[in-house]
Amino acid sequence: MNPIMNSGTTVKSVIQAKMRRFAPTHLEVVNESFMHSVPEGTESHFNITLVSEQFAGKTLVARHRMVNQVLAEELAGTIHALALHTLTPDEWFENGGQTPDSPPCLGGSKS
Repeated sequence: MNPIMNSGTTVKSVIQAKMRRFAPTHLEVVNESFMHSVPEGTESHFNITLVSEQFAGKTLVARHRMVNQVLAEELAGTIHALALHTLTPDEWFENGGQTPDSPPCLGGSKS
């Protein structure tokens, strides 16, 4: 387990700190665990919107691999589900600064 997590730091704050290496022009990290059948206070389902110049010229798969590599330790342990929206600043502007909603959970969702 990540030693940072043992110090009382949240998974969300670890993700935010790790995403700084992309020099984001916009970053949103949303803990969506409450929408799933998990114990209260769980941090296992996240939606990340990351806008960075570092994604320019890269395919969506390459962008996701970049993020997954940075979060490898968390993906191997604490993170169960991760929705990624990786955009360049131009793409973010073209989308009107909007992030699509995550799809509903089909495996034991609360809905």
